Amino acid sequence: MPLLITADELARRLDDERAGRAATRTTVLDVRWTLAQPDGAPAFRAGHIPGAVYVDLDRELADHAAHGEGRHPLPSEADFTRAMRAWGLHDGDTVVVMDDTGNQSSARAWWLLRHAGVEDVRMLDGALAAWIAAGHPLETGETAPEPGDATARFGAMPVIDADAAAALPARGVLLDARAAERYRGEVEPVDPQAGHIPGARSAPSAGNLDDAGRFLTAEALRERFAALGARPGTPVGAYCGSGVTAAHEVAALAIAGIDAALYPGSWSQWSNQPGRPVATGADGG
Repeated sequence: MPLLITADELARRLDDERAGRAATRTTVLDVRWTLAQPDGAPAFRAGHIPGAVYVDLDRELADHAAHGEGRHPLPSEADFTRAMRAWGLHDGDTVVVMDDTGNQSSARAWWLLRHAGVEDVRMLDGALAAWIAAGHPLETGETAPEPGDATARFGAMPVIDADAAAALPARGVLLDARAAERYRGEVEPVDPQAGHIPGARSAPSAGNLDDAGRFLTAEALRERFAALGARPGTPVGAYCGSGVTAAHEVAALAIAGIDAALYPGSWSQWSNQPGRPVATGADGG
């Protein structure tokens, strides 16, 4: 299945569905979230793609009852099933996820839905800005979908833990999707230690996008990742601060034709575990 959908393609799908011409249902999930502004609900209510459903990343895409697993532990199958049904999802639906930051937060929903066994999950390329630039309308207020009956069955996407992340640079490539200054250890706004996992390579997720917030071409992404040692057939893993933008890295790697595992605990777990080594600087050490 394709990973991306353009604004015009999505608009045609939604028009076809309203006119009764669509072969499958298409549900749009609005996953607006940033570290600085985690609650995207006010922005959603102020204007969103017609019919889109707001997804609370902190509440619905993470399990904060799981201790010691980082700031955004993966939800359980049961909790994610409840969330999917609350969004109105049915087995066999096409799901389009989007945000207002080039899919750097909505990629978490893309990854979890794929992990849960949903086959057709796409990111709106260029995110909300592309929808607006194409001249498509917004609506305001809340969206209350009819409950769905989809069921999460985790296991479709590869996952690694802290020990596997530590061992990966010796046999493959471990990519750090955080901003380069966090990787180098110059700043750390959230977690208790600054730096990176030894042997990891810096690959900020923002570098997967062009100036308009769209993903780079598959060829450009292959070149980007090849320069970091990541090629098809190479064991590759990705982490970030708490497993959110690392999902964007996994998506960009998939566009480039490279399979990659997600380390969900990421730096927020690693930096809180006593005895884990920490590297600083820009040399990948």
